[in-house]
Amino acid sequence: MMNACNVRFLSVVFSAIALTVIGRHGSAQGLDSIKVVAPGAALHQVSNQFTFTEGPAVDKQGVIYFTDQPNDKIWKYDTEGKLSVFMDKAGRSNGLYIDKKGNIISCADEKNELWSISPDGKRTVLLDNVKGQRLNGPNDLWLDPKGGVYFTDPYYQRDYWERKKPDIDGQKVYYLPKGAKEAVVVDGDLMQPNGIVGTPDGKHLFVADIRANKTYKYQIKADGSLTDRQLFVAQGSDGMTLDSQGNVYLSGKGVTVYDAAGKKLGTIPVPSRWVGNLCFGGKDRRTLFITATESVYTLPMQVKGIE
Repeated sequence: MMNACNVRFLSVVFSAIALTVIGRHGSAQGLDSIKVVAPGAALHQVSNQFTFTEGPAVDKQGVIYFTDQPNDKIWKYDTEGKLSVFMDKAGRSNGLYIDKKGNIISCADEKNELWSISPDGKRTVLLDNVKGQRLNGPNDLWLDPKGGVYFTDPYYQRDYWERKKPDIDGQKVYYLPKGAKEAVVVDGDLMQPNGIVGTPDGKHLFVADIRANKTYKYQIKADGSLTDRQLFVAQGSDGMTLDSQGNVYLSGKGVTVYDAAGKKLGTIPVPSRWVGNLCFGGKDRRTLFITATESVYTLPMQVKGIE
């Protein structure tokens, strides 16, 4: 998640996308040409009551949790389409991911921490420093099949921080093995890592370097370290997700979909100034849930999500 200045800057970096204005239940031209979207589907605005939405994550039942980061809340969107506040005073949570036990793993950047939030709302701090130094501000994360946490740690100055510069030199990607108290750097050679997601078999990881406007693909080694970094596409992303066919969804100015080989399948236009993140949810995992600045949207899909 970025502040308003970052969003304006990156709106210039990303190529402009012609958006079709839609109503609450309106349709957008061109969606039928994107093969992963359900035939005749229309983008649906669930609500526009937020300030900056981020971090959507789905549980085993298909219920989606997401953040309104400036307002310090985690919201819940159930499989019947009902919205409710799950947690207030959520540590300025940004990216979320739900583990196998139903705990929400959160990038809580109020104090630059990783949290585990139990289904009944109990908070546990998993990580609050690296070698005694405060993290920049954990932003997005993905859990591997072993329960280890990969997370990005860019620096976006927050108005609720007292500090005005980072403690750590560089903006990096880290891995926190399950049960460990220390995170290790798995890529320290990026300009500003942001969106992150891995394949369900635990073999590959995608990381977006949003300032460099690139998304990379890595191989994951048995010890959790990364190797064989390759450019996947010359486009950055604020958040990302995968579907069951291996397609990769990048967010920013709309949602851009690429197949597993990096071929562009199309762009889903979203009538908000910025798309922060996205995931699949619903009982059958065929609903694409999009967090877009003041709004959240849903879109019926032909494909299923894997998270």
